[in-house]
Amino acid sequence: MPLQTKLTKALGIEHPIVQGGMQWVGTADLAAAVSNAGGLGIITALTQPTPDALRAEIARCRKMTNKPFGVNLTILPAITPPPYAEYVTAIIESGIKVVETAGNNPGPHVKRFKAAGITVLHKCTAIRHALSAQKLGVDFLSIDGFECAGHPGEDDVTNFVLLAKAAKTLSIPFIASGGIGDARGLVAALALGAEGVNMGTRFMCTVEAPIHVDVKKAIVAADERNTALMFRTLHNTARVFKNKVSQEVVEIEKKGGATFNDIKHLVSGERGRQVYVNGDKDAGVWTAGSVIGLIDDIPTCQVLVSRMVSGAEEIIQSRLSSMLVKSKL
Repeated sequence: MPLQTKLTKALGIEHPIVQGGMQWVGTADLAAAVSNAGGLGIITALTQPTPDALRAEIARCRKMTNKPFGVNLTILPAITPPPYAEYVTAIIESGIKVVETAGNNPGPHVKRFKAAGITVLHKCTAIRHALSAQKLGVDFLSIDGFECAGHPGEDDVTNFVLLAKAAKTLSIPFIASGGIGDARGLVAALALGAEGVNMGTRFMCTVEAPIHVDVKKAIVAADERNTALMFRTLHNTARVFKNKVSQEVVEIEKKGGATFNDIKHLVSGERGRQVYVNGDKDAGVWTAGSVIGLIDDIPTCQVLVSRMVSGAEEIIQSRLSSMLVKSKL
């Protein structure tokens, strides 16, 4: 019996599992594999160097799957920002039906996406941000707990509280993101009010993820203590894999008074990209969530999604339903 939610109905997907946008990782290869497995694959727009390159990547993905897939557009502060409006145009003109937005206020872009009939899923790390996005007219929210990889915000609220608060507060549907990598996490998210889950780190550790196998092996070998929180003193917290470089960043911050200029040579995006290309886990900083403590293999996306869903169905039908005992009165 399949798990049907507002998310699966709205997006036309088989299972309530979304592959989150990930820089350097969210290519057509991974997106197509997730979509073919019945979830929603996501191409990361800014992994592509230009809007035209994104158009080509979308076209490449369509050759690998006839299932729905989406595009992530993350809006980040930058001295010279990418041409976001041109990426939006490329997404719209390519006929994409689902977009995941994240980062800074997506307001102007949401208006364009909605005018084009695109379903917008916006990622938030706080309820106050979710309420703002709700006012902008997004269709779904992705509630990102403190366990997540990347930027978990500055409130340090884990998903057990954040999701329950979202269910009490929001008037539009949401999915859960951060700390989810197996059937138990999927069931827990649904129980807390989510319509599905968003997974990043877990999908990094699959056969189809376009990163070096040694990085995947490092994730398997790690436990839940092997992430580090950088940029705490800069009020731009980032959860990354705990390695020599991220530890050096943390030590510099501990000395006090550190500025971004003091650490920028350590945290460059190009150094992080080389981790994925060459497989040296200590070559730069790279994002990973606490869920690494639950990851102990490198399956195909099909195997991962199938066993999560079948496992969730078993938990709901057997373990949870067995707890309902008829009253003797």
